[in-house]
Amino acid sequence: MLLIRSFVLEAFRPLSHLTVDLVASIRHSGTMSNSELNNLTKVFLEPANSTQRQYEALRAFFVEGLPSEEAAKRFGYTPGSFRVLCHEFRKNPRREFFLPPAKGPQAAPKVDRLREEVIALRKQNLSIYDISRTLEHAERKLSPAAISVVLREEGFARLPRRRDDERPPGTTPEVAPVADVRQLDLSPRQFRTRFGGLFLFLPYLAGIPFDQLLVDAGFPGSKMVPAGCAMRSLLALKLFGNARHTHVMSDVLDEGLALFAGLNCTPKRAFLTEYSCRIDPASYPKLLRTWFDAMGNLGLGRGDSFDLDFHTIPFHGEEALIEKHYVSKRSRRQKGLLVFLAQDADKRVFCYANADLRKKTSKTTRSFALVNSGNNARAIFPES
Repeated sequence: MLLIRSFVLEAFRPLSHLTVDLVASIRHSGTMSNSELNNLTKVFLEPANSTQRQYEALRAFFVEGLPSEEAAKRFGYTPGSFRVLCHEFRKNPRREFFLPPAKGPQAAPKVDRLREEVIALRKQNLSIYDISRTLEHAERKLSPAAISVVLREEGFARLPRRRDDERPPGTTPEVAPVADVRQLDLSPRQFRTRFGGLFLFLPYLAGIPFDQLLVDAGFPGSKMVPAGCAMRSLLALKLFGNARHTHVMSDVLDEGLALFAGLNCTPKRAFLTEYSCRIDPASYPKLLRTWFDAMGNLGLGRGDSFDLDFHTIPFHGEEALIEKHYVSKRSRRQKGLLVFLAQDADKRVFCYANADLRKKTSKTTRSFALVNSGNNARAIFPES
């Protein structure tokens, strides 16, 4: 107890001496009236800062010896909260109520050295990013955030939005060419790409052959973007990772991705989104039949059984003509798309999928027949 008491007196000693000296000097100086003295006293007796209020309340209890309830009432604490405050202080009597001033350089030599140059460049109607690039080319790198601070300190306002002809050369976005298979350049050259692993799949796609299967199934295409090129563009995003076709815009300038698709440039997001809507639903079963026959020629065998499942994809959009189906994960019925999936139980390959099911046709769809003839197991689905 004596040790804690000494810690408490040591913690509050500097301010107590300062308060006594301040009041004594004011009283003996004779230069201040009683009203001014009372105003200064209120600074300590009615602190506005929460940390100072804790300090003064603890000092009144531990140093001046005020009872706990009186100290709590004076500084606006409930008896219970003041006891908690005293308990926390006893656990940590070395707590810092007054933070020491921050040490370190009070100036930024790198920024101050380039301040005049930043101002001169801003007077040329350059943005913070233009200024940063200009300084970097001159081997005097300064971040856009630091440039923004300098300009704000100097009183510069934000630049208004500029037209393309008002921007300095080199800062306009690079425009990707239009995807056109007729513009594909196959001359020998070297380039860097982050999609190099995709080319390991090309021998298998060429051995199927992939493009002819799409044409036979009735997939849409044009002279500029044939069906094979469009599907390889979509397939590349899935083979590389979990990227959606809406994420393709960050890679439209990658030559490797375009070369895998067989185009001079990867199709943009709008084309890939529209293409999936242009495919006739009747084309998918045709493609699946020829696809698995072609894969069998490459050595991918077929199992003797299938794993079948009906899965509901929940719909969270606006009001639409969508039926309610049971969602097993949530144990309830809600609006969604009912999908039928068939997977080869041995090879773990998806053999069939249909997301165009309705309640009135679900019974007909469930009454499928499995025909197993050696290694040529296949699923036959009646027309809905």
